[in-house]
Amino acid sequence: MQIDVARILGLVTRSVTNFEKDGKPASAVTLTRLYDTSVDDLWDAVTSKERIPRWFAAVEGDLQLGGRYQVKGNAGGTITACTPPTHFAATWEFGGAISWIDVKLAAERQQARLTLEHTAIIEDHWNQFGPGAVGIGWDLALAGLERYVATGASVDHETAEAWMRSPEGKDFMTTSGEHWRAAHVASGVDPDEAKQRSDRTIAFYRGEMPPDIAHPGTGS
Repeated sequence: MQIDVARILGLVTRSVTNFEKDGKPASAVTLTRLYDTSVDDLWDAVTSKERIPRWFAAVEGDLQLGGRYQVKGNAGGTITACTPPTHFAATWEFGGAISWIDVKLAAERQQARLTLEHTAIIEDHWNQFGPGAVGIGWDLALAGLERYVATGASVDHETAEAWMRSPEGKDFMTTSGEHWRAAHVASGVDPDEAKQRSDRTIAFYRGEMPPDIAHPGTGS
């Protein structure tokens, strides 16, 4: 499994926004990029219980408005908005924490643009790991989606896990983390603080932190 790390990550535009949600400080990470397919096909790829495992992970539950879902080995939650084929939103519940995802699709010339926003309340976990905690994971997911859309080939999860431990996989984690550090700084965060948080997150994703450290992607 080989990918052009710089090219894949360079196709994504990232931003971090700080605001208040329900009277509490919050932050949203946003990723947007184009795919060489139609909006209808991309919608089906990201919402179909049959197709999601081909690029992401197996998902169970009721994938319609108000339904509960569970991604295997990852988050679960409730679908809070659904307007096919352009928008859905859901809670993202993992490790006892709750955050929120919002996905929009739009046609752009002969391509489809996907915009994903992941919002979390700023708590100790965020202050430790920063936006890369969820950002690196979403970069991985969007890269998997591109490969699937381009080739139609389903991801082999054992191969993907081995790749993540490879030098190329670790380079992906590092480069993604650096992109998220830059977005964090652009949001107004002190550069030294942003670097400390991104260094922790990169080390975790590269497998270079103690196993008892909480997973950065809990979303809190």
